[in-house]
This record gives sequence, structure tokens and C-alpha cells, in this order.
Amino acid sequence: MPENPWFETDDPEDEFGFSAAELAFAAALRERAGSWTVPPAYSWVGRPEDDSSLLAVVGLSDRDNRISLADIGVHLIGSTVRGDRLHNQLHYLPDRPTDLAMEATGSSGELAEAAATWFEAVLLRPVVRHEWEHNGQIYAERYLFADTGHALCQRYNRALAPQGQAESLTASGQVAERGWIHTGGLGRPTRTVNVRGRSTAW
Repeated sequence: MPENPWFETDDPEDEFGFSAAELAFAAALRERAGSWTVPPAYSWVGRPEDDSSLLAVVGLSDRDNRISLADIGVHLIGSTVRGDRLHNQLHYLPDRPTDLAMEATGSSGELAEAAATWFEAVLLRPVVRHEWEHNGQIYAERYLFADTGHALCQRYNRALAPQGQAESLTASGQVAERGWIHTGGLGRPTRTVNVRGRSTAW
């Protein structure tokens, strides 16, 4: 497996003003991550927009298609670390925890161990891509964890979809804000493709 340095930052002391406890957490997390045998992913350490915490982030992606799937990460505040799927731009934790959420309290070393264990477990989970095809073209895709069905991201192209399908799905409530179609209402996909890790068809 190619080298994949985890949780790097150019100069944390100057750029982010990390405290001694935060630096100890980041160093311990980085050391623990060095022993992982997981598929590679982009990661970094910094702060969110409001500078309220130390932030450690891992970005899940479909590298072959160059698509970002989700950012997962932890916020360290004092003696507490909380992790979950993050806002894809501001990197805040969700108002309502998802089924990925974790929380721990303790020393810097204990918090780094808890965060590393959580990150590793998520990174080991298999990710698949469901594809729906019409007239030889893929019109919809849905990325999800194969073991739980937790959706990561999706795409739906009305122009390539079967005629009238989008209207039918909208009428049945399979639509989100801004008119985005929920691919969960499309039924069985044309194929399932492994994206990260090993998986069986979900």
C-alpha cells in the first residue's frame, strides 16, 4: 500500500495557535494512525471556521471518479472529543448526531486513542456505488456503506433518466430541497460497484 501520511499540517503552532494539550492529541492521533492498514484517504488537522476546537478530518472519496463522498471528523474541546460526519464546507458537527457519531472524555492520549479507533473503524467499512442505467447511460448513482446502507452522496440526471420518472418520484415524495431526487426510490440498481474496501452486494 502506498505511503499515506495522516493528519498533517504545515505549522500547527504558528498557523492555528494550538495549546500543548491539542498538540499532544494531534501527535498521538498521528502516531496511532501510522499503524493503520486501511484504504488511503485525504486527512488534515486544523480548526473550524469559528476557531472553537481542534479539528481532525478524513475525506472519503471515489478516487477513480474523483468524487468527494463525505468528510468525517472529530472536534476536540478541552477534555472531550466528539466525532461524526461533518458539514462538507464548514466542517461543523451535525445538530442531530448520525449513526456514525462518537464521544469520549479523558486525557489527550485517551482522547487520541478513542478518536483513532473510531476513524479506523469508519475507514475499514466497505463503500459501494449503486448505478442505475437507461439506454446504455448511467443516469443515477448512490454511494453508501455496504454494511449498513448509510448513504454518503448521490446523483440523479433527469435528462438521462427514463421519461416521466422524475415527475413520478416527485409526486410520491422522493424529492429533497431544490428538487433533488432521492435515489432511494429507484428500486434495485443496474449494478453495484465496490469503491472502498471489500464488500458483498448490499
